[in-house]
Amino acid sequence: MPAQARYTYLGPEGTFSEAALQTLPEAATGELVPSASVTAALDAVRSGDAAGALVPIENSVEGAVTTTLDELATGSPLMIYREVLLPISFALLVRPGTTLEDVKTVTGHPVAQAQVRRWLAANLPHAEWESAASNAEGARLVRDGRFDCAFAGEFAGRLYGLEALVTDINDAADATTRFVLLGRPGRIAAPTRADKTSAVAWLAENHPGALLELLQQWAVRGVNLMRIESRPTGEGLGQYCFSLDAEGHASDRRVGEALMGLYRICPKVRFLGSYPRADGLAPSVRSQESDREFTAAADWLTRCLDGHGDEREP
Repeated sequence: MPAQARYTYLGPEGTFSEAALQTLPEAATGELVPSASVTAALDAVRSGDAAGALVPIENSVEGAVTTTLDELATGSPLMIYREVLLPISFALLVRPGTTLEDVKTVTGHPVAQAQVRRWLAANLPHAEWESAASNAEGARLVRDGRFDCAFAGEFAGRLYGLEALVTDINDAADATTRFVLLGRPGRIAAPTRADKTSAVAWLAENHPGALLELLQQWAVRGVNLMRIESRPTGEGLGQYCFSLDAEGHASDRRVGEALMGLYRICPKVRFLGSYPRADGLAPSVRSQESDREFTAAADWLTRCLDGHGDEREP
């Protein structure tokens, strides 16, 4: 990634995106600038106004952040250089003196709503919810008197002069949001043996087995798909592309050949990069799918073509 000083994130200040960016080494030396939306953050990278953008891409409760997936499938290509896994817990932020009985209106990011739905039903069953562009934006709107309370990180309360009426709110224990640091296309990082590769693939046509053909490119090479999401292309009903994450690095023979398989069968493939896994877990690779076995198979075929071998040697 270009060594520039400015990094943007889904703002305003006080978002979980900012908290995730603060965990990366780029935050120690770079200028951190909030953006009003995921689209604005990525456009800043595309235009050269920022070296990178940190945005959410999926949540363990609500699933994909579809705006991010759609932005990665359209517009000028971007690449993922890092990922961050951030545990998420919400606080109910209010203006000083507000009680739970005073709360009639609630705001927060739509992904937050899915993570506190049961808590809301049990504790604020009559409160009216209206989504905000981010949880920190919701906190700002509460400060300005637009809403009675917001679900956001407790740290956002200090920025906007709000009190945490209730803390550690989450319907699902161990809820986690995954963020990605995106930049303009460049050389990918060297493999670490605990990597992830992301791409977007379009089907050539809608026919029986079309999706199976895409999946087989990975399965026959022993590559585990960690995530696959279908997204409409906007070109008509039934027209979809598939956003996916696979275990391994593009320089791994099994992963590289799977990507080449996609290139052969799909009318369009967008490579989104290979990068270190945030959890540091190495994939379990069977011996017959190791790089050594791919190399041995290629050598055997060469011997066959040269007339020096017609069966696998032990």
